[in-house]
Amino acid sequence: MSLSLILTNLLYGLTLGSTLILISSGLSLTFGIMKVFSFAHGSLAMLGAYIGYSVVAMTGNFWLSLIIAPLAVGCIGFLMEYFTIRPLYGRNIIHIIILTVSLGMVFSNLVIMVWGPDQCTVNLPDYFKGFVNLLGVPYPRFRLFVLLFSAAVAGLIWYCIARTRWGIVVRAGMHSTETVSAFGINIQRVFTFVFSIGAALAALAGVILGSMRAINSEMDLDILNSALIVVVIGGLGSFRGSVLGSLLIGVADAFAAQFFPGISKFTIWGIMVLVLILKPEGLLKEGS
Repeated sequence: MSLSLILTNLLYGLTLGSTLILISSGLSLTFGIMKVFSFAHGSLAMLGAYIGYSVVAMTGNFWLSLIIAPLAVGCIGFLMEYFTIRPLYGRNIIHIIILTVSLGMVFSNLVIMVWGPDQCTVNLPDYFKGFVNLLGVPYPRFRLFVLLFSAAVAGLIWYCIARTRWGIVVRAGMHSTETVSAFGINIQRVFTFVFSIGAALAALAGVILGSMRAINSEMDLDILNSALIVVVIGGLGSFRGSVLGSLLIGVADAFAAQFFPGISKFTIWGIMVLVLILKPEGLLKEGS
């Protein structure tokens, strides 16, 4: 096994992992403060991918898709939480699970109705095409952009959580929503805001993943499965756990696909099973 092959797979794993951070962090934060696990998260990411594709097709501006798709899906997330999930707070968690699964199916069928069942491919700008020499290894320019861009967004999320007033409220809400309410903060608004941000991050990841690969109407299940594995491994409700789990799964997936192509997905599930056996709460604690 050559050093260049190892480096290529490592870079691709980190690129994939940095994208998974955007998906899993929103899902993990939503669970951490709202105790709601949205099974529509993968469909929201897919919706973002298709909206991003349409923006590029109509305007020819890839950068615009990174703005419009998250804003549009973030608004959908706002409406979704405000009108459908909020009335179910305090009830059996099964009700919310069934609701989000149903909404995910609605979004999936909506995608087929609007865009059709065929695959779509985003036409990237010329400066994202080709390869760049990175430590002696030719690496696709767009993948390098994805790695740097996703890492920057993840860093911004961490800064907002750790260094801003909004982050203090979110972290406090993860430990006790009653305490947050006691300080006169409307916890329902915090719930809505966090859910909307999570939806927007999913859409952003969808645009990026859809630009790296072909967009199809079944990608929501793959995205949801990856997010589920990451948050279980990293720890439900932990942003740092999402980062660690995403990078671990991204690198493991890249190497498994290279050396064990027939059982690469089993390798990822095997890591999750191992973590559940040895440390059921995940690698890092909730709220960290």
